[in-house]
Amino acid sequence: MATLLLPNLEFGLSCYALLVLGALLFLMYQLVKMLKYQNQESRSDIPPGSRGLPFIGETLQFMAAINSSKGFYDFVRIRRLRYGNCFRTNIFGETHVFVSRTESAKAILNNDSGMFTKRYIKSIAELVGHQSLLCASQQHHKLIRSRLSNLFSSNSLSLFVKQFDELVVENLRSWEHKTTVVVLDEALKARKRIMSIIEKEISERRRDLGGYHEDFLERLLLEDDKGCYDATNRSTLSDAEIQDNILTMIIAGQDTTASAITWMVKYLDENPEVFHILRNEQFQLIRKTSSESFLTLEDLNDMPYSSKVVKESLRMASVVPWFPRLALHNCEIEGFKIKKGWNVNIDAREVHLDATLYKDPNKFNPSRFEDESKPYSFLAFGMGGRTCLGINMAKTMMLVFLHRLITTYRWKVIDPDSRIEKWAMFSRLKSGCPVIVTPITYA
Repeated sequence: MATLLLPNLEFGLSCYALLVLGALLFLMYQLVKMLKYQNQESRSDIPPGSRGLPFIGETLQFMAAINSSKGFYDFVRIRRLRYGNCFRTNIFGETHVFVSRTESAKAILNNDSGMFTKRYIKSIAELVGHQSLLCASQQHHKLIRSRLSNLFSSNSLSLFVKQFDELVVENLRSWEHKTTVVVLDEALKARKRIMSIIEKEISERRRDLGGYHEDFLERLLLEDDKGCYDATNRSTLSDAEIQDNILTMIIAGQDTTASAITWMVKYLDENPEVFHILRNEQFQLIRKTSSESFLTLEDLNDMPYSSKVVKESLRMASVVPWFPRLALHNCEIEGFKIKKGWNVNIDAREVHLDATLYKDPNKFNPSRFEDESKPYSFLAFGMGGRTCLGINMAKTMMLVFLHRLITTYRWKVIDPDSRIEKWAMFSRLKSGCPVIVTPITYA
């Protein structure tokens, strides 16, 4: 019996060996084909760079940067030094191209030819909702933006200044009983169960419960009710769109602005000469008005140097380091061919630190904005048709906080650590910028 089984066993092993050998040859063929393709790419007129390892590209290096104290932008910085102002990489199975010239930024962000659309990673869409302004298609974006734009008018902003000032004053009062304050923690607000709260509020107001409220949501619902619904050409927003876009405003306006405020406090602590000029301007405003009254939009317009401090803080921090777009067609950028489906990222941080655009770009110097900036050299809020709707609201929040902090407390940063928080969506200080505060007494 054993002699009968032996030939069958040998035959089976031979077949298995042939299968393994065939699989290895196939993998080697695919690898050689991929390497040949990479060599062809390196000789062609596409942006320089590396596709990384087969299948995974440079994803591991990108994830390592996210998990480091230098932050995810370090991944981009290293490759820019290696390949130049326009380069490509492969992350999460997709080709990404990074550009940092103002001419490229203008062409992509203006998007006059319709070559690009906005593109965010899946996790952001899941966070803010697929009906969000950030994730909307070009046509859908126009609808949502038209419904939201009136909420950021001068009248709305005037109302917001007073409401936000009241909130800041109330919050700063609680600092008196604390020996140390972490600026980032104070600037951020809890978002736990925010969607269920918004949904409940919308439902109650739709049913006219609780009377009229003069706020963002009420105006959005009133604008919505004025429109007429049409399944094919509607002019109203659904409840889901309202919820997703309010959450977008909270996240975009809160996380980014809170991070920017934190960096601003750090920069002021490191630059006493700037702080001295700023302090004089703020106390001059106090003498003209009253420390007891709430700020108005006119007061904020009377803060020219403070506005430059805000702008310089946004430039230096570059809280949103790049703006992602998706190529809808084959095109050309900076002499390189870009293929349909590639991700094209405008590197705002590199633009903000370009020595050909800003003298001594790493120096905190608000006075540089006394001169007119070169077009597309300041990209803190993007540019073109998708410029951040909340640009003036964000500046307003920073100015109000700045005024109240400087005129309410003497303060000193106790941890100058510049390391970045790991896994953060935006560039945030790991320390949160802790400060020691002492109340200022007025006679």
